[in-house]
Amino acid sequence: MEAEESNVGNTGTGITGLDEVLAGGLSAGNVFLLEGNPGTGKTTIALSFLLQGAARGEKGLYITLSETEKELRASARSHGWTIDEHIDVFEVVPPENLLDEDHHQSLLYSSDLELGETVKLILEAFERTRPRRVVLDSLSEIRLLAQGSLRYRRQILALKHFFSRRDTTVLLLDDLTADTLDKTVHSIVHGVIQLQEMAPEYGAERRRLRISKYRGRRYRGGYHDFKIHTGSVAVYPRLVSSEYRTKFKRNQLTTGIDELDKLLGGGIEQGSSTLVLGPAGTGKSLLVLRLMTAAIARGEKAAFFVFDEELGLLFDRMRALGTDLEALRDSGALHIEQIDAAELAPGEFAHRVRKRVEEARAKTVVIDSLNGYQAAMPEENALILHVHELLQYLNRQGVSTFLTVAQHGLVGDMKSPFDITYLADTVILLRYFEAMGKVRRAISVVKKRTGAHEDTIREFRIGHGGLTLGAPLTDFQGVLRGVPSFVGQPAPFPRQPNESE
Repeated sequence: MEAEESNVGNTGTGITGLDEVLAGGLSAGNVFLLEGNPGTGKTTIALSFLLQGAARGEKGLYITLSETEKELRASARSHGWTIDEHIDVFEVVPPENLLDEDHHQSLLYSSDLELGETVKLILEAFERTRPRRVVLDSLSEIRLLAQGSLRYRRQILALKHFFSRRDTTVLLLDDLTADTLDKTVHSIVHGVIQLQEMAPEYGAERRRLRISKYRGRRYRGGYHDFKIHTGSVAVYPRLVSSEYRTKFKRNQLTTGIDELDKLLGGGIEQGSSTLVLGPAGTGKSLLVLRLMTAAIARGEKAAFFVFDEELGLLFDRMRALGTDLEALRDSGALHIEQIDAAELAPGEFAHRVRKRVEEARAKTVVIDSLNGYQAAMPEENALILHVHELLQYLNRQGVSTFLTVAQHGLVGDMKSPFDITYLADTVILLRYFEAMGKVRRAISVVKKRTGAHEDTIREFRIGHGGLTLGAPLTDFQGVLRGVPSFVGQPAPFPRQPNESE
């Protein structure tokens, strides 16, 4: 990053997230490079840049040396955009089109011209239209015409000085098909935006961008996910938790279940994160849903992001246990969203969480589960960093966060696909164990940063009335191993009226 600059005189790109990454947009009157392989979204971003100017009454000029005007307009129509009178298209076409008297913006095909002649005619087109914004697509054609790095550099320098004297903001597109190792333009332009497209082994392709250079501007560094939608481009700036701090009182929030509150040392502190660990079927989702509905009962709004379970099945299952999630959703107290990890980039997910917190004022966020979240990550290390920033952000907003992780195995030693226990403020452990000829569930709190907690192990029951906790299991040893030894008096498990068979 470089020294911070005033945002006065910025030229918006028309893409909100990108302007945030650029700390306000492109500084007016400068030349910028937008580079990426074919298909990464350069043309779409360039059109958004010109359309943003047209909406402000600024004249725009799109100079195309590769696509035809027909293709360019068709691309715009696919997004529902219209290139109106504020945007001129200057096309380089084959010589035979010069015979068409109705084609008023014709030039010789670039391969039939010397570089100097091509640039001269481009500048003449500029003088005719006098635009405030210019897109030149693409530099690969000019690089091939130059037939040498020195001549290419001199020509780009000449273009830069020409446009800067006319207070024009220019976006140079480079599809990196001529010479990917040639960084000549990087040293000349005011800023460089790099686009990348990644194809995972399964799921939709993912795009991301990075600002590798911006003179005099403290931009947001690193990679930022972005997605091309019909009619728009959405950039999801990388979350930096240290930028978001709010003042709030860390009240202790009760769960509505006396035994669970005792286990938790009184309840859950506001603005803290709670991780629920356990094998499949132990009741992790039910537990975090119980904590979430307790928050809604206090008058808070909540957001529930489901990675693993189909919503219709979840609604039916919870309704049978006495909780109508659909009614809570319809009342506006609960936002519930099913996430497809194969179609969602991590940056987009963080953006969705932020939107619920900042716009809908959600004070409780549930992510079920991190196993599904991991599927959206290219690498495990990236997952840890994403979760770290997300939890820090939520904590600083006074949001109580609940996460689940399904561990491998059913009894005995459990293994997690990744270890984030050190990130969570509170860790709740669920286990199966065998006793008196039945498979039972146990719950314990193994960590709580925000205060003392009960160090006992309690039985955890799921019945038609929801969930209940029993008294501490003081008559057993080895519960967490799955096959405990009974050391107490007979009949330690009196039958509960709401206990499921």
